[in-house]
Amino acid sequence: MAIAVSSPPSTLGSAPTKKKVNFANLGVGAAMNMFEVTTLGQPFEVIKTHLAANRQDNMITAFKKIYQRGGISGFYQGLIPWAWIEASTKGAVLIFAASEIEYLALGSGVSPFAAGLVGGMGGGLAQAYTTMGFCTFMKTVEITRHKAVGGAAQKSTFAVANEIFKREGIRGINKGVNAVAVRQCTNWGSRLGLSRLAEETIRKVRGIESSTPLNAYEKIAASAIGGGLSIWNQPIEVIRVEMQSQLKTAGRPEKMTIANCARWIWQTNGLKGFYRGSVPRFGLGMWQTICMVAGGDALKNYVNNRFK
Repeated sequence: MAIAVSSPPSTLGSAPTKKKVNFANLGVGAAMNMFEVTTLGQPFEVIKTHLAANRQDNMITAFKKIYQRGGISGFYQGLIPWAWIEASTKGAVLIFAASEIEYLALGSGVSPFAAGLVGGMGGGLAQAYTTMGFCTFMKTVEITRHKAVGGAAQKSTFAVANEIFKREGIRGINKGVNAVAVRQCTNWGSRLGLSRLAEETIRKVRGIESSTPLNAYEKIAASAIGGGLSIWNQPIEVIRVEMQSQLKTAGRPEKMTIANCARWIWQTNGLKGFYRGSVPRFGLGMWQTICMVAGGDALKNYVNNRFK
């Protein structure tokens, strides 16, 4: 989800410089997102999703159960093909939407923080409704569905997807997409906005001119701060996971909405249930934002300079 966004104006009142959205930048977004999810991203995602769906488990129990399901590969459940399909598409969508919205916001005279916030929110909504609904649902299905043991035949992930589609249609395979949209909107609004705010704070503390680029360590620090602080919306993520979970529990509503799902979590786990999986999501948020904001900006600049 590398974000090719407009640079904040170098001086107050000056017009922002629009960064051209081209195929090279779209490729950077896909490449950085593939790198992020294939390295630490998917293990964080699996642990986070397990804890959100199995809210009675602690971190140690989650590690044990995930490892028992498939060893090291258990931490990469849902990576192929769903996470790869999602990663190779949603970055490009986020780049286009966030860059255009942030450019317009900066042009209206708002601060880099506000422009980043609005751009991230718009980009998050765009990627949720265009590319993420089905893939996010199927990743959650893979992590939470019952796995065959012993010599029993294991249904392929495509067979499961086909069964859900036949049974529930297009709405079934996009179950929880509204919760995904709320999550992505608040995720990237927070990550991009707070990262830009952290960059501005670093500039003020270190006395760096607005026209001088931050170095790699400063960009990484700003991105880590923005990504880590974005976990404030964990209750939305727990609701999303519960709506898409394949676990069967007595009393669980058959047709989940955001409202009745929230009531179910409250009734079964209380307030703490909404914050299950916060620790791995903190790590995931930091890693994603470092890759997509700091790493994405660096790779984008290299590609644009190399092939301009």
